[in-house]
Formats: sequence, C-alpha cells, structure tokens
Amino acid sequence: MSTYKELQSQIEKLQKEAEQARKTELANAIADIHAKMKEFGISPDDLGFGGAKRKAVKTVRRPVAPKYRNNATGETWSGRGKAPKWMAGRDKAQFLIHA
Repeated sequence: MSTYKELQSQIEKLQKEAEQARKTELANAIADIHAKMKEFGISPDDLGFGGAKRKAVKTVRRPVAPKYRNNATGETWSGRGKAPKWMAGRDKAQFLIHA
C-alpha cells in the first residue's frame, strides 16, 4: 500500500505528464488547422475571427403623440415620464387632448 506522500508525488508526476501531452496535442491540432486552412483557402474572417466588429442594428424611435396640452401655453406632454410642472396638483383630465 502506498503512502500519502507517494500518492501525492505520483499525482504531481501525472499532472506534469498530462500538461505536456496537452501542449503536444494542442500544437499538433493547431498545425493541422493551419494546413487545412491553407489547403482550402480559408481565412480567419471566413471563420468569424476577423477584427471587423458587427454593427448593432439600431431601432428607430418615433416620437409619441402628445396626450395632454396646456391650453394657456401650448405645451404638450405624451403622458410618459415625469409629469411637467404645469400639471402639478391638477387633474390630468382637464388637459387631455381629444382626438
């Protein structure tokens, strides 16, 4: 039966071997990928690795039609966001725009 120290030593040795095997396999895989890219004329852009960034699609926001109007000044409010000062403490119904 192995001791704890012996098992730890074996683990460390196996981890080093595994890391070396990973590096070797990774180098082989990269070489294989390079060869296939060259053979088929594939570029990094073809694979989506190019430096060009995608443009975000912007949504166009259209203005919202006014729902309330201050008849004294002609100011309007869509009913969205914070209510204007001219409506403070008053009934909204009296400013409602009837279509």
